Amino acid sequence: MLNIKLEKRLGDVCLKVDASLPLKGVTAVFGLSGAGKSSLINMLAGLVTPDSGSIALGQEWLFNSEQGINLAVEKRRTGYVFQDARLFPHYKVRGNLNYGNKDKDPVHFDRIVALLGLESLLERYPATLSGGEKQRVAMGRALLSRPRLLLLDEPLASLDAPRKRELLPYLQALAEHLAIPIIYVSHSLDEILQLADRLLVLERGQQVACGPLQQVWDSQALRPWVEAPAQGSLLLAEIGEVHPEYNMTRLRLGDNAELWVSGRLTNVGDSVRVRVHSQQVSVCLQRPEGSSIRNILAVTLAEIRQQDEDRVRLKLALAGTHLWANITPWARDELGLTVGQTLFAQIKGLSIGAEDIAPAHLLKRFS
Repeated sequence: MLNIKLEKRLGDVCLKVDASLPLKGVTAVFGLSGAGKSSLINMLAGLVTPDSGSIALGQEWLFNSEQGINLAVEKRRTGYVFQDARLFPHYKVRGNLNYGNKDKDPVHFDRIVALLGLESLLERYPATLSGGEKQRVAMGRALLSRPRLLLLDEPLASLDAPRKRELLPYLQALAEHLAIPIIYVSHSLDEILQLADRLLVLERGQQVACGPLQQVWDSQALRPWVEAPAQGSLLLAEIGEVHPEYNMTRLRLGDNAELWVSGRLTNVGDSVRVRVHSQQVSVCLQRPEGSSIRNILAVTLAEIRQQDEDRVRLKLALAGTHLWANITPWARDELGLTVGQTLFAQIKGLSIGAEDIAPAHLLKRFS
């Protein structure tokens, strides 16, 4: 495990983190500006010294205030990718990559180049690269140093939307292929939903949540940052077959439950993470007949929460997981809803888009 227990005074904010993270997979660190996200990974890298506490990577102390241990940056073997690529302008891409390639292993070099799709860029200078290409080179340079821990400080923050879409598949490939912990700092929940399998939330320096992504997503910790229409459920599904006549794909949820989404996913058997907005879910006492909605699922009402005077949240048990639905108090009372009741959930408008459905090979591999 990567065990982090530290405190650091940052102006009028006291950063306090106590977390145990797996040695594989992506942990996202989320919070508003000034929450302490970058300060946390700077302490992991050794660029900032905590006031007290400890950091242990596996069996090795990187920092321990009681034992007087504070490994130098170069001895920690952490790869660090900043918001801006920080490439050497007078080196070609090959030279920038080799700056991190300490042992000059050609097999390792070729593997990282292929993983990040850098083959065609090796003889170009940084000035000729797009923002996304520069970040890929920066990631390659970090990985060629053979790090035991990879730190990514908002690597997409300076990119426009097309460049972000260009870079995301490479980040997903890193998450799938690297057997080291990756700490990914971001203030974008869409990025986190696509990349992370664990989430650590900071609020004014305080750790308010840490755990598996779905668990933290369902907690109250994220409610202040997620507007009501965007609140919802995360479902892990397996890709089934494409419909023989229509542009639709079946996703299997378990217990014979399934979802149909617009679009084609052809990697049958792969895992995907589906985001279902609670505003897209309605409930019925009987299974509707003759409906245009394709996804109608039998569920059990597990919990009723009064959010405010206009909104009631329903937690609906489904195939070992659950859905959230937003309804009005009027609908709750008229339907006579009670915990334990069998209902039918209607889900409208699922599609294969960056904000709704994302590859989850990482979850499939490590969960």
